[in-house]
Amino acid sequence: MGMGKYLLIRAINALIVLSIVTLVVSALFVKMAEKDLENRIQELVNSEYQSLLQQNKAPSDPEKWREERIAYYRHQFKLDRPYWWRVLYYAKRTITLDFGNTRIPIFGTERNVKNIIALALPRTILLFTTAQIIVIIIGLLLGVKAAQMVGSLFDRALSILALITTSIPMWWFGMMMLLIFAFKLGWFPANSMPDPNLTGLAHVLDVAKRLVLPVTTIVFVLFGGWAWVTRNIMIGTMQEDFIMAARAKGVPERKVIYGHALRAAAPPIVTMTIFSLLGSLGGAIITESVFNWPGMGRVYWIAIQTNEINLVMGLTFISVALYLIGVIIADISYGFLDPRVRVGASASM
Repeated sequence: MGMGKYLLIRAINALIVLSIVTLVVSALFVKMAEKDLENRIQELVNSEYQSLLQQNKAPSDPEKWREERIAYYRHQFKLDRPYWWRVLYYAKRTITLDFGNTRIPIFGTERNVKNIIALALPRTILLFTTAQIIVIIIGLLLGVKAAQMVGSLFDRALSILALITTSIPMWWFGMMMLLIFAFKLGWFPANSMPDPNLTGLAHVLDVAKRLVLPVTTIVFVLFGGWAWVTRNIMIGTMQEDFIMAARAKGVPERKVIYGHALRAAAPPIVTMTIFSLLGSLGGAIITESVFNWPGMGRVYWIAIQTNEINLVMGLTFISVALYLIGVIIADISYGFLDPRVRVGASASM
């Protein structure tokens, strides 16, 4: 099977999975939204009626008028359609990226779901993806070094540090960072929102200064776990026969580690890297709340609090689509990174 055919099959599988997930999510949220829409219709009708009373234009038959207005709004919100039809309708809209609008404005005056996600996603990338890249680099370097020095003081110290850092709640550590460096010492601003009045280099420096505390918090809490996992993967790989053979041939240790062992250990590391980066795109509700950062996590929280079904559907669809893309990228990468893994055109049977 060639690489092109393999990619086509994986893409079709991903589309099928995405469609099934969208249908399931639509079925759940349509049922949840039904009662909310019924209450909203009652509010709209009552509001219209009060407005007519104030203008001395009250209908002669209030009950009939209410029934007509309720029927009108039920038609507008598709509530006069069968349940299965509404599920398919909203699933189709979601798959075609027609997420609709929110009831209340988000981030000022924005109500279009696609625009809200387009505003929040770059901010999350700026904070969480930047921090995750730093975590990956530090974790790989420390993990590989610890695997070379198994049982040494460095290895034991890294193991203890990894245990401590991964045990610390990120939101608690973030609050401690704010308390010490923002409120007590005053070195960094407590508010992560950049100053809208600044432009050019001053704006860049202002954003960088405001990112120091949240990025440091994320990196400190996550790097230990990455280093520990990388160390264990590398230790297992370095006991393989081909590593022993390379050392017996006199291959320099640096080339053995980075040219042979690290490449053979690449598939699980690549998997962790891809899904860590994809996970960072979703942000973190509590961490963003602590630092008042208007990213994807904050949007999720607002959508749940205000019962914004369209926004939750849009966020869920984007998250699932990104993860499926990540799975395809990981599968393709394996054949090029590890000679023991054959994928598509990498196989020569």
